Amino acid sequence: MSLPKRYLMTPGPTPVPADVLLTMARPIIHHRTAEFEATVAEAVRGLQYIFNTKNDVLMLASSGTGAMESAIVNCFSAGDKVIIARNGKFGDREKSIAKAYGLEVIDLCYEWNQVVSVSDVADALAANPDARGVIVTQSETSTGVLNPIKEIAACVRDLSDTVMIVDSITGIGAMECETDDWGLDVVMTGSQKGLMLPPGLAAVSVSEKAWRAAERSTLPKFYFDWKKYRKSLEKDTTPFTPALTLIQGLSEALKLMQEEGRENIIARHNLLAKATREGVEAIGLQLFAPPEGRGSAVTPVWSPEGIPAGKIVKIMKEDYGVTITNGQDDYKDRIFRIGHLGYFGPFDIITALTALEMALTRLGYNFEQGASIKAAESVFLNAH
Repeated sequence: MSLPKRYLMTPGPTPVPADVLLTMARPIIHHRTAEFEATVAEAVRGLQYIFNTKNDVLMLASSGTGAMESAIVNCFSAGDKVIIARNGKFGDREKSIAKAYGLEVIDLCYEWNQVVSVSDVADALAANPDARGVIVTQSETSTGVLNPIKEIAACVRDLSDTVMIVDSITGIGAMECETDDWGLDVVMTGSQKGLMLPPGLAAVSVSEKAWRAAERSTLPKFYFDWKKYRKSLEKDTTPFTPALTLIQGLSEALKLMQEEGRENIIARHNLLAKATREGVEAIGLQLFAPPEGRGSAVTPVWSPEGIPAGKIVKIMKEDYGVTITNGQDDYKDRIFRIGHLGYFGPFDIITALTALEMALTRLGYNFEQGASIKAAESVFLNAH
């Protein structure tokens, strides 16, 4: 095919709604104006709604990794002890950032297809009462594993000098994340995920406990100094030149999300994930994440024996215009990942499963053609 239609089915970047793209295509305005200040105020209110928080929400012109680094440099000092529970690439990244800034890491390391244990975190806290923080990824983009953030946070919330830091970069806008009710001190996300924007913007919610930690922190910081952002937010602006068009797009995306409603957004993602999982299982494929910890942002699947995941990804993209992604690090050619985070609906899942079936057929995998589509259709029909 010379001109295939393109379908982006990765866990980030994700598709951007037309209304958001059109908003971002408007003529550039200056950022030190009342017009942009009104946009910032509107975006912050929308983020507070999506994060389900009354806390400050800061916007950073960075990727999600910048938000991770900002949490480290604002909450801790060199030599501070932090508990990091990790079961994927981005938990590994949290550890690397903490180490780079001279923190002492209590490392709770799991296999990538395991869920973080609440009792392990509780035991680590009991053994290290001087720990200044607990850091966990809610939804691991690399594995699709969903960790029990609510239960882990319950171990931390009554500890006055210990902050609960959550990487919800593929959680916010797809899965339940009750920032205030669960006692989450720092929650972060990135624009190219559930917020339905291009990459380049991050958002971080900061509780009063986290602000107290920031007062103690002596790590070097300048661009990511939360105090600068908090002071600027009092005037509905940013301390440095903002990602102006992204914030304008964010304001529009958040309007769409508020119209749909948090509960409906979560229900939609649960439905999309269920249809994807039942679809791939109907053709004999095995899911990577364990049953007790499957998130609704991305579905990782074991590649059939003898078929490298990269070949499936290549055929789907080059021949059928459907972009999914393979695994990362040790799982690069062992799993593939179908994203359904953000601006997705039922027919996106049907399209992805159709392309997957055609790719697998060409690669010699034996299964009942059409079975995945039939299974997914049943999920969507039963939802009505």
